[in-house]
Amino acid sequence: MLHIESQGALRVLTFDRPEARNALSSDLLKEMRAAIHTAKADRSCRALMITGRGKAFCAGADVQEWALAEAAGQLETYGWTEAAHSLCAEIYDFDRPTIALMNGAAVGAGLDLACACDFRIASDAAKFCCAYTKMGYAPDCGGTWLLPKLIGREAAKLFVFTGDFWNADEALRRGLITAIYPADQLLEKGLAFGQKLANGPTVALSAAKRLINESGTRNLHAQLAAERVAGEICGRSTDAKEALSAAVAKREPVFQGH
Repeated sequence: MLHIESQGALRVLTFDRPEARNALSSDLLKEMRAAIHTAKADRSCRALMITGRGKAFCAGADVQEWALAEAAGQLETYGWTEAAHSLCAEIYDFDRPTIALMNGAAVGAGLDLACACDFRIASDAAKFCCAYTKMGYAPDCGGTWLLPKLIGREAAKLFVFTGDFWNADEALRRGLITAIYPADQLLEKGLAFGQKLANGPTVALSAAKRLINESGTRNLHAQLAAERVAGEICGRSTDAKEALSAAVAKREPVFQGH
């Protein structure tokens, strides 16, 4: 259900349930979490991309599994929510660049997982829907925290309350996605962007990601102090030394990610 491959230093995780529009079953959540943990422990992985096989990126929760759990009286105990919440947090906290390559529709928790990534690159055929309220639920996989940060509070309420689909142009205009490419160019363009990040100064990118993600918890003085600590760590990295040598020699640096 999950295909894993490496494109150089870029690790690509592909939802592989096209017949179910890549819906998030409990088994797929388990596979995703294991793959994230493996990627985090593998320092040769310097960026992470999540995409889907077929016409959908991810349809959100597996409604067939959901219905079976409800029929068995196990809706609150079959573990989906806990696993999905953990996965969302693990993607958001992943300490290297993350990209959702959105080949098609992203709905409900599938969209939430994409929003937990640093960037969302979409096909011009992709569409986006909160979907939870159509099922009588409030968003429950991080959407109420992630969406306001991406598109603003009022737009998030509009998107959530109405349950309307946004096409790729609307999503880009609202700030929900980073870029749009024609469907037949999406993989090429997405992989090129992912490899650019994966070949970058990984120590510096990881530090910058952490500082930006944590900036809302600090005032300016505290953030400057955190930046100083990060700068000392970056300054001791091989990549920083390579960047300085390259600048002096007037050539492009070749980063190794450490």
